[in-house]
Amino acid sequence: MNKFLKEFKDRGFFYQCTNEDELSRLLDKKNIRAYIGFDCTAESLHVGSLLQIMCLRLLQKHGHQPIVLLGGGTTRIGDPSGKDKTRQMLSEKDIEKNSKNIEKILAKFLVSKNKKTKPIFVNNYKWLKNLNYISFLRDVGKHFTINKMLTFDSVKTRLDREQSLSYMEFNYMILQAYDFLELNKKENCVLQVGGSDQWGNIVNGVDLIKRYSDKQVYGLTTPLITLASGAKMGKTADGAIWLDKKFLSSYDYWQFWRNTDDRDVIKFLRFFTDLSSNEIKDLENNNINDLKVLLANKTTEMLHGKKEALNSEKMAKETFAENSSGSNLPSVIIRKSIIDKKINIIDLVIISKLETSKSEVRRLIRGNAVKINNDIITDEKLLIDNKFFKENYLKLSIGKKRHLKVEIN
Repeated sequence: MNKFLKEFKDRGFFYQCTNEDELSRLLDKKNIRAYIGFDCTAESLHVGSLLQIMCLRLLQKHGHQPIVLLGGGTTRIGDPSGKDKTRQMLSEKDIEKNSKNIEKILAKFLVSKNKKTKPIFVNNYKWLKNLNYISFLRDVGKHFTINKMLTFDSVKTRLDREQSLSYMEFNYMILQAYDFLELNKKENCVLQVGGSDQWGNIVNGVDLIKRYSDKQVYGLTTPLITLASGAKMGKTADGAIWLDKKFLSSYDYWQFWRNTDDRDVIKFLRFFTDLSSNEIKDLENNNINDLKVLLANKTTEMLHGKKEALNSEKMAKETFAENSSGSNLPSVIIRKSIIDKKINIIDLVIISKLETSKSEVRRLIRGNAVKINNDIITDEKLLIDNKFFKENYLKLSIGKKRHLKVEIN
């Protein structure tokens, strides 16, 4: 088996391939260009996109050149795959802003020094914005049958549930197939990689290119990832785990990986780090908490740099030390005038955004889960004033895992 495909499988990336044997032989003969698309529905990607990003890195590692397709055009339509309703339409300005920011994020993960493997960034709005509808129907639309389109999961699921599917969304799969055709013509791209929910769209692209130009191209998909708990990858009770520091600090990103379920740690080391399969196999019997720290350091270093990863580890050690002062913790700033007038402990927790419900804060206090400067708080009516602040800050803790520094300004 080809080395790229072998590692792709060893890491657990493989789900389906349109013609695996033929693709393997092609990859043995030469280096290729392959693409993955990212729609620009938000200003940042979250960790739910990280497996696809790791596929781009793996392509580079094996000498292939990745093409990153930013969906400036298709975002204006909205992919119905996995959705039970039409996506909210974004303004042109927001889509443009999102695409530029997503490109910056992806550039952090990819190596640009080698010309042969340097990522190619393209935006499908470039060719979609000026499409002539009649010409498109005649040249491209004729290769698609409604019968087949109705069998794809992105369409079938919505119809089976009797949920509306707009004609606009129905056209999405044709536009994605057309993207593959354009990249094949303009960039000699012969492989599309995507999540398993994109299988129908990818197959459409492979078929379109075969019918349009009689060229052979390939599709490769990855499994959809769920946590051992059953939750969807990339989402937590507190919201998405963003890849942009503006929306999620490097410390919180580190903590997300540090808090990985024991059952997911080895799998995530394969998925989301550059450690080899042999290195991971040698680590399997190590202390699980050490492996979680390793996972957190490797993933954070990849996105935010080694310094940020080590600082996050240091901060975490201080956070969880019972006698720590909390000087290196993430902080929230409160006006001095509020503290001068004194503030109730419950209101302090709410303002600090560690909790949103006063009744929940009361419950936590009764359970000895709220601490100030490492001292357990038992009085729900406690008033916080200046004497609790040392060097203009105090350490506020909820349970063993949530801590922050409250500063006076």
